[in-house]
Amino acid sequence: MIGAPHAHHRLTDSTNERAKELAGAGAPHGTLVTADEQSAGRGRQGRVWTAPPGTAVLMSLVLRDLDELLPIAAAVGIAEALPVDAAIKWPNDVWIDGRKVAGILVEGRPQEGWAVLGVGLNVTTESFPPELAEMATSLRLAGSETTPAQMLTGLLTSLTKWLTATPDAVLTAWRERDALKGERVRWSGGEGIADGIDDSGALLVKTRNGPVTLDAGEVHLER
Repeated sequence: MIGAPHAHHRLTDSTNERAKELAGAGAPHGTLVTADEQSAGRGRQGRVWTAPPGTAVLMSLVLRDLDELLPIAAAVGIAEALPVDAAIKWPNDVWIDGRKVAGILVEGRPQEGWAVLGVGLNVTTESFPPELAEMATSLRLAGSETTPAQMLTGLLTSLTKWLTATPDAVLTAWRERDALKGERVRWSGGEGIADGIDDSGALLVKTRNGPVTLDAGEVHLER
């Protein structure tokens, strides 16, 4: 099971930064970095990730078994570990009732044989900044009284399972939780109706001009 060795910080700038340092120094597969608080946490597209101290799971894993479906498999692992029903917004934001409860950031150097999987999961957070109030949620706000420590254990168990699952199993599980399929979405290059993912994890979209495949970038749900 992943999660050892384990380095915990009361406060750090970013668990991903600490994990990347460890990976570059030869840390083994499964090395875990956690923190009670981050001063420079970030998500995809360079966004800031903030959480009051002790209210979230802030973790990063050093991985040396690399796979192109890593972000997809990680999203499934997180969603399945939660004590409430969750969906996945492509490629790997985990949603509860249309609001983001967890985010994933994968960084790495494949040429050196490692990647870092960063996860931020809101657990006991009870309020968010005004700019996030309509978009974010937590397990507590969703009715669960689980703690960050309990969720960390559950996440490690679930990720251990899903990061080693077959591609077919990962894709099937992801598709069962697809939050965008059939919904109108937009991105920097256009808009259309989300139509699931292909076997590489790329998003399929139906547009007026025919099908489009998106393998990276930010997609927004038209609310």
